[in-house]
Amino acid sequence: MVLVRQEIGDVLRDFRLQKGRTLRQVASKASVALGYLSEVERGQKEASSEILASVAEALETPISVIMREVGDRLAIIEGVAATIPDTLPDDLVAEFDANLVSR
Repeated sequence: MVLVRQEIGDVLRDFRLQKGRTLRQVASKASVALGYLSEVERGQKEASSEILASVAEALETPISVIMREVGDRLAIIEGVAATIPDTLPDDLVAEFDANLVSR
């Protein structure tokens, strides 16, 4: 069974480490208890949308970017990654561009 909270925790940890921040720094900036954030990162606690928004802000990363990464990882785990396009098809982009030029 896929645990969404585990993937959210992994993504938050990955973003925190990419930014070179300690758990203590992010918890302090997000006004979240250090122990609680640690449990969220380890997938032991479910984070509310408010907590996720605070942590995302502390990481200076849009929540949409964090959730997109979570979604991408879940798709891979579920084996559906190959069916979800990562970009728009070229013909759709060309049609959109043509419509903009004709205006």
